[in-house]
Amino acid sequence: MKTPSPQDLQKEIDALTLDIAAMASSGQNSAIKEVAQKLNRAKDLLECVEKVTHIEQEMSDNKELLASEDTEMKALAQEELVRLEKEKASTLSSLDELLIPEDPRNSRDVIMEIRAGAGGEEATLFAQELLRAYIRFAEIKGWRVAVLEEGVVEISGKDVYGHLRYESGVHRVQRIPETEKMGRTHTSTITVAILPAAEEVDVEIKPEDLRIDTYRASGAGGQHVNKTSSAIRITHIPTNTVVACQEERSQHKNREKAMSLLRSRILAAREEAIHAKEASARKAQIGTGDRSEKIRTYNFPQDRITDHRIKKSWSNIPAVMEGALDTIFSDLQQADRELRIAQAI
Repeated sequence: MKTPSPQDLQKEIDALTLDIAAMASSGQNSAIKEVAQKLNRAKDLLECVEKVTHIEQEMSDNKELLASEDTEMKALAQEELVRLEKEKASTLSSLDELLIPEDPRNSRDVIMEIRAGAGGEEATLFAQELLRAYIRFAEIKGWRVAVLEEGVVEISGKDVYGHLRYESGVHRVQRIPETEKMGRTHTSTITVAILPAAEEVDVEIKPEDLRIDTYRASGAGGQHVNKTSSAIRITHIPTNTVVACQEERSQHKNREKAMSLLRSRILAAREEAIHAKEASARKAQIGTGDRSEKIRTYNFPQDRITDHRIKKSWSNIPAVMEGALDTIFSDLQQADRELRIAQAI
């Protein structure tokens, strides 16, 4: 991996700063977040590169002192060299991580879809429980959660996709259902899909390609749900993608949420098709993002959660189901970083 020069990094920082200013003045606020992420990375890189240069200069100065006839001075210089070597190694490790560009979508919000798979009522129950765990985690992080339809939520906040991106796939649960009289362990599955929220610039949707239906909302909401046709169903005719939203009382807000979900689903389908063709080039990633891939097992009798991609297990399922997911996400992020660094060397 070639380390860019401080001059090149400063040019990149200046150019990105101008880009952000131009976007802000032209009202392109939705695109600023990803450019700001690139800017922060370039600043961190420059800081690391300059720190390495400074450490190497200090090391050079101390090596000269080793030639001194002053025994105490030589000992101090040797001690300082040991410290500087450790600091340089740590800084170079940070530099290696920064040189592996992160997915610019890490800063995006997400659409999360959770569906029951095999296992009947037990699968449906676990789908609800896992969705609640993700929502609790989001609340702990201070993120915003909006329900779009049953089993589908939009999560907004800082680095949401960067945290949740590894959750796409099949989650398997092994436990004894409350209705099981013989004490037998049942195995059920659910599928999780994490879609980075698509911006309007990502997916061009022509008005003439849409069929929009309104209808009266059902479910919670009191008498209001029976009085107005606030629910929205949108069909994207070219791809036959259908989305619906009825959670808001306002038809306008339901339409906004439905369009957000539609863009994200169309973008995800497009990217899945591209990734299928590039599978051989994606070996260094944790998982494929394919919702048919079995990624994790929750074994309740043994109090063990195992992620099959990184072959690592964790305990304390009750805490995890209450939103204590930070350790799992951190381990997945670290494993992915190590794989990408190894791939780049």
